Amino acid sequence: MDAAFTAEQNEIRRTLRELLTKHSGPGEVRAAVRTAEGHDPALWHRLARELGLPGLALPEEYGGAGCTATELALACEETGRALLPSPLLATAVLAAPLIAALGTPRQRAELLPRIADGTLTAALAVPGGSMATALGLTADNRSAAWAGGGRAGGVQARRSPDGGEWRLYGEADRVLDGHSAGLLLVAAHTGGYPRSRTFLFLVPAEGSAGVPTEGAAGVSAEGPAGVSAPVEGLTRTRLTSMDETRPLARVELRDTAAELLGADDAPDVCGALAATGRTAAAVLAAEAVGAAAGALERTVAYVKEREQFGRAIGSFQAVRHRLADLYVRVEAARSAAYYAAWDPAAGPLALAQALEAARIVAGEAVQLHGGIGFTWEHEAHLYVKRAAADELLFGPVHRLRDHAAGQAGLFGAAPGAGVVHGAVTTDGLAHGAAV
Repeated sequence: MDAAFTAEQNEIRRTLRELLTKHSGPGEVRAAVRTAEGHDPALWHRLARELGLPGLALPEEYGGAGCTATELALACEETGRALLPSPLLATAVLAAPLIAALGTPRQRAELLPRIADGTLTAALAVPGGSMATALGLTADNRSAAWAGGGRAGGVQARRSPDGGEWRLYGEADRVLDGHSAGLLLVAAHTGGYPRSRTFLFLVPAEGSAGVPTEGAAGVSAEGPAGVSAPVEGLTRTRLTSMDETRPLARVELRDTAAELLGADDAPDVCGALAATGRTAAAVLAAEAVGAAAGALERTVAYVKEREQFGRAIGSFQAVRHRLADLYVRVEAARSAAYYAAWDPAAGPLALAQALEAARIVAGEAVQLHGGIGFTWEHEAHLYVKRAAADELLFGPVHRLRDHAAGQAGLFGAAPGAGVVHGAVTTDGLAHGAAV
């Protein structure tokens, strides 16, 4: 096996790094997150049109580049290094693979080319803020009642008596880029408690350019000059989040018209979510490695300039040892992320290692910057917030490792049981013995 990157892969990384160095410094990041979209629309369209970033891993027949998860991971490593606020993760890493895996030929033909060229952004909305569970990263998504399970709560779907349109009722919190996405993929339960099944539904959102649907009355339609009307029964509220570069939203659905993603013959939604979760974990691991590397590079540059007792603090042996430990941690996480990009089955473990590295490196960056590093306005805090927010969204680290260990049967538990001594099981309860 040749582990070296190809010339094309190196070119993707080089080109993206040069562009983000010029247009996504700490000042530009802070300005972008304060826009209504939560990112810089001009930069996003440039990344989409010039570099084809959202279509990097989409098939060529849908306007994509036909690359693999490896190229997408390398691109996200660079966006993570710059802490770029963009809809890339929500659209290309989470939503697009689900549309490609479950969508009908018509849905794929209508939606994927628009995602590939950057004119359509999408967001995955799962109830309860349980993204890590829904993607099968911290629990078995087939057994956990993460979408309501037919009981009160979650998002419920019902079909009209004539078997026509679907209607959704419920809400989802902590939807990544949910306030600005042109299309929502909403996970909902149908069939009631006795025959509960999980489906994904397409909900064109306010501000979208008239996403076409069939038989979905009440869904946004293009008005004058291509401006879409509000979607009946849909309310989206941007939330105050720890990391502003990861904008989150609350999505409320009150008898909202939707279109089933895929055919009516009960697609394997949980399996598709789990497969998407493994690939997403590998990409997220690379992005977290990029953030850790960015924080480390800025810290190394600072200790070379900051003087104390007549010499640069980077010349002190204690500081050198701390930086060397951080470098080893980042490189180990990078190796794990690159392996996971080649074999997504290792994604959750690579993500756990990368999230841990990002958290430790960001904390040490604050410490090594001294007094200025503790000021809230300093750029080191951008990395601290990113590390903490990612672990809240896609972790925590100990649950990622616990579930991976359970899946591998390292402690004698069957796959999906998620049971080890003194650990947290998939039902969220702490047990002192295997069950």
